[in-house]
Amino acid sequence: MSASAGPGPGKTSGTNSGTGTGPAGWFEQLEAQLERQLETFLAANPAQEALLQEQELQEKQQRLKRRRLELQGQADQARTSLLALVSEINQWQQRVQRARDASAGDLAARAEQHLGQLMGQGRDRWQALTELGRSCEAVEVELEQLARQAPAPPQASGRARAGGAQGGSEPEPLDQAWAAFEAQQALEDLRRRQG
Repeated sequence: MSASAGPGPGKTSGTNSGTGTGPAGWFEQLEAQLERQLETFLAANPAQEALLQEQELQEKQQRLKRRRLELQGQADQARTSLLALVSEINQWQQRVQRARDASAGDLAARAEQHLGQLMGQGRDRWQALTELGRSCEAVEVELEQLARQAPAPPQASGRARAGGAQGGSEPEPLDQAWAAFEAQQALEDLRRRQG
């Protein structure tokens, strides 16, 4: 009985180590081997290493450009939403005044309470828009740093610099700039009235 029990645990422990650590160990070995082969290949072919680094930089630039577009889209939506809210705030300010002028104290108080909530939303949306602006600036800084790092061929780098210069110096579209200006002016006006 002890003879039959002896091989049993030996077999189970062997299969457990094979299934438990085997695949993970095999994968780690394969990964390490591929890494060594890549390092050897790149050491023997410096030009390939430069191409690989350039490709990594380009992929990172593409990711950052996609992120910039995404942030710009969110900022446009936030501006539109903020402008709509400013318009609504202005309407409620007029309603509060009309209720006061008509000596409708209860209605004026309720309208003022609603107006306060709207102004709180305005502050929150303005803060969110400011955060989006900071995120856009951070992405721009990263893109500029990558553009300086890029070891591109003369023609490609010339095009990249020309494109970068255009992108950097190109002003914000007039409608977006005007919308941002109006939102900022309206909020400053609201702050002065509250102050």
